[in-house]
Amino acid sequence: MRMANGQYMKLKLRLIVAALLLVGFAANKWLHHPIDQNVVAAQRDELTIGKLHLQSCEIGKRSGRNTLAGYCTQFPVSENRADAHSRKISLKVAIVKSTSAKPDVDMVVFLDGGPGGSAINDYPAVSDAFTTLRKQHHILLVDQRGTGGSNALDCPKTEAFGKSLLDKLAGEQYPPEQFKELLRKCITELQDKADPRFYSTTDAVTDLEEIRSALDDSQKNIDNKHISITFDLIGVSYGTRVAQQYASRYPAAVRSIVLDSPVPNSLVLGSEHARALEDALKAQLTACNTTPACQQKFGDAFANLHTLRDRLRDKPVTVETRDPNTFELSERPLSASAFAGLVRLYAYNPITSALLPLMTHDALHGNYAPLLGQVQLVTEGIGDSINTGVGLSVICTEDADLLKPRPEDKDTLLGNSLIDLYQQACPVWPHGERPAHFHDVFKTAAPVLILSGEYDPVTPPRYAQAIAYELDNVRVLNLRGQGHAVMNTRCIPELLEKFVNTLQPKTLDANCLDSLSAIPMFVDYNGAAP
Repeated sequence: MRMANGQYMKLKLRLIVAALLLVGFAANKWLHHPIDQNVVAAQRDELTIGKLHLQSCEIGKRSGRNTLAGYCTQFPVSENRADAHSRKISLKVAIVKSTSAKPDVDMVVFLDGGPGGSAINDYPAVSDAFTTLRKQHHILLVDQRGTGGSNALDCPKTEAFGKSLLDKLAGEQYPPEQFKELLRKCITELQDKADPRFYSTTDAVTDLEEIRSALDDSQKNIDNKHISITFDLIGVSYGTRVAQQYASRYPAAVRSIVLDSPVPNSLVLGSEHARALEDALKAQLTACNTTPACQQKFGDAFANLHTLRDRLRDKPVTVETRDPNTFELSERPLSASAFAGLVRLYAYNPITSALLPLMTHDALHGNYAPLLGQVQLVTEGIGDSINTGVGLSVICTEDADLLKPRPEDKDTLLGNSLIDLYQQACPVWPHGERPAHFHDVFKTAAPVLILSGEYDPVTPPRYAQAIAYELDNVRVLNLRGQGHAVMNTRCIPELLEKFVNTLQPKTLDANCLDSLSAIPMFVDYNGAAP
């Protein structure tokens, strides 16, 4: 069935700005959900759990997005725990109350992606996945240090800092020395409020345990026995690294684990981005060859991506296009690397991936404006959601020294551009030392449910299988035709509730996912062929 043009364009704009992220580890964000009136009604009172005293608040950003009602507080921690005189920083903590008058003691924790995502700002975009869980559980949200309301590593005076990194991630050329100078300016701007060396995953994991201990302080209700609060961890993308690190360090604190679009703990972030993207695009776009209307119009849709990349490599173009926000005319360059970066961003969501044959076809025939019009939308969407400083602190501490250019990726769309980026940035950006055994293979006795998308361009299904191979009480659900971050998909919210309540991943009835399928390629701006 074909969509009306207005319906399609509305859907397209929502998804373009919804599926994109910094280094490939984040939830599908920025989708709007109505305010839950049941939660709003409960906002008249304060909430006290253990030592935490929380006030009524709105969760999420106001600018153009819906917010949800919750309870918030600031939680003080030491920035550098090895220094008794270290400055204190405040972490923003929020709780979305259970709809039950007597919720279970264990709390569900949403661990956001990025690195650099704000769990509190991004929760409205994924709240559908938690609706059934809230029947018996409070939802705990913590802005990881350096993000959102937790002493964000922002450099407002160094205006081009975030833009320079995002441009590089989108494939734009940016002179290395100019990029490094912007990093230095940002570091100088931060020095009075933050030391980027102490904003790694390990620091965030310790923060989370201190918060759990504070929540657990006064839970004595059954026969005067202490009821220890445990966590049901739900991590998405980079948040799956946080979940694995937390469960490894504090196993007694973890009741269950959900890993959505996971990265193996042993993997070096950024090392396989080029190969994962290439494999996902080839698998999805090759399907165009089996659809007569698609094959007739586009030929080999996957090969077309490389043809356009090569053409732009030989001769970059400058195109007059309208700003997607202000509609003002401007000239923008489009290079081969910028095109590859944009393709990467489209690939996170199956619907935006389905646009690629059409957009590439138009560009090959001289119409570059649609592609260029999306560059600004997608990079602005990322910048509004991801803290670039935290991304650097995490990658530079935990992965960068292990990143090496891969000759076998030279001819892929991305090549070694992301590896080059971090090799430029990390010698400049202050970062800590990776703990011993940080990249050890993940082991846990807790039950684990793993979700993956068939066409995920950054955490492919083989990652889910690699994690599961090392575990006993585990189940992998691979969602046909889906991309990155799938917890909102179809019946997954109900399956999450059943898993958390029963702790039996292997017996989950997941037949409700059988009807999932790939999105047909769009042959024009009205959608796919009939």
